[in-house]
Amino acid sequence: MNEPHRLQFKSVNYSGLGAGPRLIILGAVHGNETCGSQGIARVMAELDSGALHLAAGSVTFVPVANPLAYAKGERGGERNLNRNLFPNAAPQDFEDRVANWLCPLLAQHDVLLDLHSFNAASEPFVMVGPRNNAGPLQAFRHEAQERALARRLGVRRFVDGWLATYGQGVQRRLRDDSQLETVLRYGVGTTEYMRSTGGYALTLECGQHADPRAPEVAYRAIRNTLAFLGLVDEAAPAPVEPAQMEALSMVVVHDKQHADDQFSRVWSSFDRLRQGEEIGRRADGTAVLAEFDGLILFPDTAAKANSEWFYLARANPDF
Repeated sequence: MNEPHRLQFKSVNYSGLGAGPRLIILGAVHGNETCGSQGIARVMAELDSGALHLAAGSVTFVPVANPLAYAKGERGGERNLNRNLFPNAAPQDFEDRVANWLCPLLAQHDVLLDLHSFNAASEPFVMVGPRNNAGPLQAFRHEAQERALARRLGVRRFVDGWLATYGQGVQRRLRDDSQLETVLRYGVGTTEYMRSTGGYALTLECGQHADPRAPEVAYRAIRNTLAFLGLVDEAAPAPVEPAQMEALSMVVVHDKQHADDQFSRVWSSFDRLRQGEEIGRRADGTAVLAEFDGLILFPDTAAKANSEWFYLARANPDF
């Protein structure tokens, strides 16, 4: 049943009688990340039974954003849906067809919560967007609302700076700047696309893929979001206290320059580094050292030459 032509897309909308924001919640953008799908199913069951009532605004649930990847139990169907996410008049793969359905749906909403999980054992975290700006990379004007929601999802770790850091790596990699816009498009996923339509968006990484607590993190985040946005008649959750927060900014991306570049040890996201600590070795034996005290993010042992290998982040006291 995982032949692409036999699959279909599904979204479910609930609308309250009162005026309010239009929220959309995604699960399984990556097919092996199912905690969001489970959290969505639980909240939908509560709405259907009457245990939970939508009083205002609307919420659209997409339990499985990428049905081919979900059917395969893999990250992608034919590629990573969360990159180069734009409508395509001449779709080349299954994910292009998802985008042709999903992007217009996102554009009909004001707020996106995208639920994911990750490989290594670690605590949940939320990826937030840029500061308000009118720049060419990712113009944005909902910083306050987005970060206020982030602090109410039920997690304490926050990361920003993804697209700007990714873009710096692209600029360094390119020899011909005329390619820049095309390659930067590859960095656009669900949240970046949502912001480009005038809304705001968060990616919540709910925990390790198989962690039985991850669906509960997803469920609680959905319930907190509904309450904070005023879509249900429940008290808004309190924000996580500043003293409990760990706010980080992605600062730099290091490329894998040669196929034989290797890490010096097994790294996991959020492992701490001291300035000057060895992270890896280039093919010619040159050590790759941490430029500052910080943390490693998204180390990729399978990275190909001339692509991102790992990111470094450091504390962001101004979150």
